[in-house]
Amino acid sequence: MAFLTDDKLVIVGAGGAIGSTMVQTALTMKLTPNVCLYDVYAPGMEGVMEEMFHCGYDGVNLTATTDVAEAFKDAKYIISSGGAPRKAGMTREDLLAGNCKIAEELGKNIKTYCPDVKHVVVIFNPADLTGLVTLLYSGLKPGQVTTLAALDSTRLQSALAKKFGCKQYEVTGCATYGGHGEQMAVFGSAVKVNGTPLNDLIGTDKCSEEEWEQLKVDVTKGGAKIIELRGRSSWQSPAYCSVEMIRSVMGGEKFRWPAGTYVQNEKYNHIMMAMDTTLDENGCTYKMPQGTAEEMAKLDASYEHLCKMRDELVTLNIVPAISEWSKINPNL
Repeated sequence: MAFLTDDKLVIVGAGGAIGSTMVQTALTMKLTPNVCLYDVYAPGMEGVMEEMFHCGYDGVNLTATTDVAEAFKDAKYIISSGGAPRKAGMTREDLLAGNCKIAEELGKNIKTYCPDVKHVVVIFNPADLTGLVTLLYSGLKPGQVTTLAALDSTRLQSALAKKFGCKQYEVTGCATYGGHGEQMAVFGSAVKVNGTPLNDLIGTDKCSEEEWEQLKVDVTKGGAKIIELRGRSSWQSPAYCSVEMIRSVMGGEKFRWPAGTYVQNEKYNHIMMAMDTTLDENGCTYKMPQGTAEEMAKLDASYEHLCKMRDELVTLNIVPAISEWSKINPNL
């Protein structure tokens, strides 16, 4: 099997659990032979390099560096997990200030060292805000920067499969939109379980209204559950899904889940949030989700929550007032 492309892929935060898993996933998927590992922590990154060498991948050109200029030079694709992880008792929002400063630096480094990059996926939390800050300071077009939002939808699919005792792939139409966090909007109106609409099952002996409401809560807290079970934030699922995202914009298999994208329309403005997205070689495009009145109200509430965090970034002087954004990035 040939590689999908020869373009350079940079994994930021490659010495960590998520980053190292992304490296392995990208090589296993044979996305590109040219994968560069970038991390400020050299020993961890050296250990990852050794592990990859011990896998015995054929035909790969692995490089690693702690120098951002060297890492980003000629980069065409970037996935960044280079922020602080969430710990027990923390929400994604608790990481806002520190990780958004890291995102600011990421965006400025992209603008300086690889302005011709094709696509950037940002996955460190709170991803909607770190992605927005990265986009602002990178100077890239809105369709060139996306954030990881898929885990909320895969968690919904997984929870429903367990609830109804079926295979996960037999649950279709799962999607969550808005913010990647406990304020997300869970859409169930398009879901089918073994071909049966979920709405026909809710309120029956198979799934009471109360059970469905609790399941939605459990989905929004899926990340916290991983921390509870494993003692640290999830790494395998975000690594896999983010590499799937990059694969799709490289021209590979279609990405199956919603992605976080920059939204500017008649209803939602100057925000990064999960929409009904398409990822392909042209980048990310989106359309408004379709749902019930209740689902759309949840999406509105999620948007308002994201706006409050965005406005907090203005107060913290991490981003200027929205009216000034176009001076930093003319594409916004």
